[in-house]
Amino acid sequence: MKTALTIAGSDSCGGAGIQADIKTMTANGVYAMSAITALTAQNTTGEVTPDFLREQLTDVIEDIWPDAVKIGMVSSSGLIQVIADTIETYQLKNVVVDPVMVATSGAKLISDEAIETLKTQLIPKATVITPNIPETEVLFGKKITSAEDMITAAKWISETYHCAVLCKGGHNMNDANDL
Repeated sequence: MKTALTIAGSDSCGGAGIQADIKTMTANGVYAMSAITALTAQNTTGEVTPDFLREQLTDVIEDIWPDAVKIGMVSSSGLIQVIADTIETYQLKNVVVDPVMVATSGAKLISDEAIETLKTQLIPKATVITPNIPETEVLFGKKITSAEDMITAAKWISETYHCAVLCKGGHNMNDANDL
């Protein structure tokens, strides 16, 4: 059985984060493993320490090797750096980064410092990234108003970070095209 490691925040409602990743992996016949970067409960959040995340990752990887890694919400530079270092140390492959930086509403979910660490340390280690339109705009540095803009941005991001890009649509346009 193939294995996959998800590194993301916990969503106590089960509709996103670690819980959604585990459901998706299991439904696709993949053995799911996880390391949690943030705990949520309604209106408050609690972030794990970089050392605790490193310990989770080391314990899981040294016990059950992940064939793939999916990374979601990571809210601090320290956590992002631990993940990037772990990918490099273990030479992990098939790394998918969902760069959770900006909510559909446009609200920033992580600091500018964390965005910079994501851009310089983690995204270049990804096989594929899956930004929504607001996140694509942050990475690309320009507003996206059309499908053509999405394609142009995805190409630029791919060439800049040397990874495949799936730009998730539906966030500022009247459709939900993914390009």
